[in-house]
Amino acid sequence: MVRWDVNGLVPVIAQEATTNDVLMFAWMNREALTQTVQTGRAVYFSRSRKRLWFKGEESGHVQHVRDIRLDCDEDVVLLTVEQVSGIACHTGRHSCFFQKFEGTADDGAWVTVEPVLKDPESIYK
Repeated sequence: MVRWDVNGLVPVIAQEATTNDVLMFAWMNREALTQTVQTGRAVYFSRSRKRLWFKGEESGHVQHVRDIRLDCDEDVVLLTVEQVSGIACHTGRHSCFFQKFEGTADDGAWVTVEPVLKDPESIYK
């Protein structure tokens, strides 16, 4: 059983089936999880827009769900997905985790380590 938070949400990690790359983090409510299971497409809940959104509904960068797992504490969902077009991030990158910390805690910085594959201006019109 999924352990929903006080807002009726559960965190979700999307991982690419072919590469095991972690693509993104999002949220689901019960309806989003139900629709994901029923359609085989990733459906998330937007906390800012307070509504469901099908991944790729604007961009076309759909996620076809291959596997759904629940962690040992039953409070995080892992989706294994086929990422259409190879772009998961709204910045036009493969993954939302495109920044890497390099250096020490006293002298370090976040460095961009993944290229933009498609200009976001051309994705979201």
